[in-house]
Parts: sequence; C-alpha cells; structure tokens
Amino acid sequence: MGLIPSQSVENSHYYTHKIFLFSNYILLGAATSCIFLTLSLRLIPSICGFLLILLHTTTIAAAVSGCTAASCGRNRWYAAHMVATVLTAIFQGSVSVLIFTNTANFLGSLKSYVREEDAAVILKLGGGLCVVIFCLDWVVLVLAFFLKYYAYVEGGDRSVVAVKRSGKVQSDENPKDWPWPFQV
Repeated sequence: MGLIPSQSVENSHYYTHKIFLFSNYILLGAATSCIFLTLSLRLIPSICGFLLILLHTTTIAAAVSGCTAASCGRNRWYAAHMVATVLTAIFQGSVSVLIFTNTANFLGSLKSYVREEDAAVILKLGGGLCVVIFCLDWVVLVLAFFLKYYAYVEGGDRSVVAVKRSGKVQSDENPKDWPWPFQV
C-alpha cells in the first residue's frame, strides 16, 4: 500500500500508478479531516451527524481499497474500489451542495451544540473539503480506469484475452474450411 511499485507495474504507466496512489492518500487525509470537523460540531446524538461521519468513513474505505487494488492488481479490489468511489463521489457532491445552499437548515437538522456562527464556519470548511473530495474521487476513478486499461492491453489481466499490440489478426481457422465464395 506504499509508493513502492509492485512487479506488475510497467514503466509505461509507473507515473500514473504513483499519481493514483498519491491521490488516494490525499483522499484519506481529506476524509479524515472532514471526520474531525464533523466531530468538532458535536453531532454524535443526531442521525444526520452519524450519516455524515459514515459517509467520510466510506470515503476512507474506498481510498484504502484503491491503494490495495493498485498494489495487488486483482479484479475484485478494482471492482470494490470503483463502486465505493462512485457512490462516495455522488454523496460527497450532494452533501457539499446541501452545505453551501442550505447551511442554516442543515445545521438545524444536525442538532449541533456549537454556536450557530461558529458551526456555520466549521460546516462550510467541511463543505469545502467535500468539494475537494468530490473532485479527487473523479480523478481517482479516471486514473483507476487507465491503470486497468494498461493492465488489459499489456496482458496483465488473465481473466480476458489480451489485446495484441502488433495489430496483426491471428486466426486459428483454416481458409480452406470456409464456404466456396470466401475461399481465396
């Protein structure tokens, strides 16, 4: 789960792999910061506060599964990473829009014990981090797609037939077995 590339990482996409891991580490830090900002609002008794913390925890789980997928290269981890990242990106974007458009109503449903002015500032800081997480989630998704594509093209994916880079069509059929009009 570190920045040391595995043996499956080719030189052609070494930097893509590093940027992918670095983006996931930034996601881990941003989601952890959002959790601490949410906890600073003292939201534990409310259901909305619990769901907000659960969203950030899911974002952390998606980033960890992304680092694991990049390290081991199995299809199962890529699938889990893609699903979790898409869901967290959608919900992070929704929460950030909700925070910036209806701050007072959102604070009312959170039932915070902090003064309203201070809570609004803390909530907008969390909303800004949600926007950063939303953008980084989509960057990570694009990089994960490219890494999976590189693995497919280079034949690293054993579950499917790899595309040949030579461009030549290889056929196991004998042209003599074809019907008469197609024989040359």
